[in-house]
Amino acid sequence: MNSAKRNAVAIELLVNFLLPWLIYRYTQQHYGETRALILSSIPPLLWSGVELLRFKRVDAVSLMVLVGILLSLGAMALGGDARMLLMRESLASGAVGLAFLLSLLGPRPLLFYLARATEARKAAGADAARRFDDLWQRDQAFAKSMTLMSLVWGLGLLGETGLRAWFAWTWPVERFLLVSPFISYGIYGALAVWTYWYVKRMRARRAPG
Repeated sequence: MNSAKRNAVAIELLVNFLLPWLIYRYTQQHYGETRALILSSIPPLLWSGVELLRFKRVDAVSLMVLVGILLSLGAMALGGDARMLLMRESLASGAVGLAFLLSLLGPRPLLFYLARATEARKAAGADAARRFDDLWQRDQAFAKSMTLMSLVWGLGLLGETGLRAWFAWTWPVERFLLVSPFISYGIYGALAVWTYWYVKRMRARRAPG
């Protein structure tokens, strides 16, 4: 990882995790748990807005945090407990995990469409998407790999959501805000490493000779 990427990751961690924890820690005594949690959600929301204005996009971490905050605020508005705010990005990752698993009931898994869109952007044309469709039709091993990876990511994201939910309802709020990012990044990192290993293994098997 080059210095630019390291700096970007450091900023994401600072804005999406460290600042919310610091804000909660120093405002909870004055404003109460619920208001402190709401105040702690301000940095990720502002960061997502800045990213959108600067690059016309929102990075993956900020998007997960943003969607999670909106979902948790919605749950609170419907009468949910303040600890729903602790779920934040895990609500979004759980929704994505569920989408991965539900897509297995359809003709093609969600990961196939994500991978095809990525290849189409790299190739800057529709031919890449057509080649991807053709590969799905004629290569059974490729189709099985897309299905397996969708299953693994779906289960992994749902597992992360379940684990963080348990911690959110059983741990003190300050401990959760401090430790939970390492849980999420650990799970995401494990899924990414497994995916890299699996794709490399599949490509080795497909290589001639």
